[in-house]
Amino acid sequence: MIDHHSIFLLVAAFSAVIALIFLIAVCKLNPFITLFLTSLGLGIVAGMPSSALVKSFELGVGNTLGHIAVVVGLGTMLGKMMAESGGADRIAYTLIRVFGEKHIHWAMVVIGLIVGLPAFFEVGFVLLIPIAFTVARRTNTSLVLVGLPMLAGLSVVHGLVPPHPAALMAVTIYKANVGLTILYALLIGLPTAALAGPIYAKFIAPRIQLNLINPMAEQFVDHDADRILPGFGITLFTILLPVVLMLLGSLADVVSPPASRLNASLRILGNDDIALLIGVLFSFVTLGRMRGFTRDTILRFTNESLAPTATITLLVGAGGGFGHILQDSGVSQALIAVDLHRHVPLLVFAWTLAALLRLATGSATVAMTTAAGIVAPIALHTTGAHPELLAIATGAGSLIFSHVNDGGFWLVKEYFDMSVLQTIKTWSVCETIISVSGLLLALGLSHLI
Repeated sequence: MIDHHSIFLLVAAFSAVIALIFLIAVCKLNPFITLFLTSLGLGIVAGMPSSALVKSFELGVGNTLGHIAVVVGLGTMLGKMMAESGGADRIAYTLIRVFGEKHIHWAMVVIGLIVGLPAFFEVGFVLLIPIAFTVARRTNTSLVLVGLPMLAGLSVVHGLVPPHPAALMAVTIYKANVGLTILYALLIGLPTAALAGPIYAKFIAPRIQLNLINPMAEQFVDHDADRILPGFGITLFTILLPVVLMLLGSLADVVSPPASRLNASLRILGNDDIALLIGVLFSFVTLGRMRGFTRDTILRFTNESLAPTATITLLVGAGGGFGHILQDSGVSQALIAVDLHRHVPLLVFAWTLAALLRLATGSATVAMTTAAGIVAPIALHTTGAHPELLAIATGAGSLIFSHVNDGGFWLVKEYFDMSVLQTIKTWSVCETIISVSGLLLALGLSHLI
């Protein structure tokens, strides 16, 4: 039996999320303050000691910003260099020419799948958002139609496809075959990305009215339409350099012995922060000095790019604080207790557990690894279990309905300059489509193998 306290915690958590959305979307309260107050209120209602309450929120903020602040800062600098040099325009023009304006949303899901393969969602997002801004402007297209397919591509590889670090962790826990998992993940992930990205974007974009002026997009605007643009090759190499370094880092154990100096070097180079730092420094040369910009001009670009990111990083951090309160208050454990009492097929069980953890913590990676750790021992004693499909189903569950406790939610909201409700209608629904489609296709595939 599920105890009354667990039910009480779940009701409190659900009420907190509803209150958050209402206060931000309807009452128009500052999102950072609202997240802080709601987190404290949930902790008090859940019975957390007052001495641990604020510390829990601060830990959540600190843990989230420790990664996000660096990624957003460096990624925005790289995006600024791409915009000011004309690199983003060059990539946009090439995509438009190859795919055509009518099919540009398909180009964006492809580039999201490629760039997102070795990179965590936030890294791929800040790398590609300048291109989305530029493509939308050059084609006079809604940013939702252009950007949502890109987000779908990034998200699908994050949750489903090795060698992405998050997906690879689930594969390792389940002791699944990496090659088979990649094959199955592509069979499931490609149609899923198409459905949640270009197809859903085509439906929802006309129903979302964005502001005419986007403050974040303004800093990436090309103010000199007549200048000579950099070459496509050097621009693409500059943006893909961090991606290549991260891919090398994820393959470190494959190309070198685990304890070797080469292995350690590859892991350092493949670290998100280091790879982005190298990419930014490289852009100072290829998109800066080689384009005739002086050191003072490059310094001005980097300083200008950081100012608009302050609000974003604070909101992402506050979302992490809210997620940490959910964990420390016992909501996550209550969700697990509820799910353990359900008698469902193992694939559905893994998906449901990951989905509940995602809704509670806001982190796809935490949901994926925690759910896999719980399900893996059960799978060892279950006949006919497919560890590869379990890894995919768990990853799909970890992507469901991103909302106000997820840093990615606030990244999308602020960069796209949408309201909370608009972000739910676009990004949150996109994530849910990926999650549900991934489960259904995994179930279908399980009957064929």
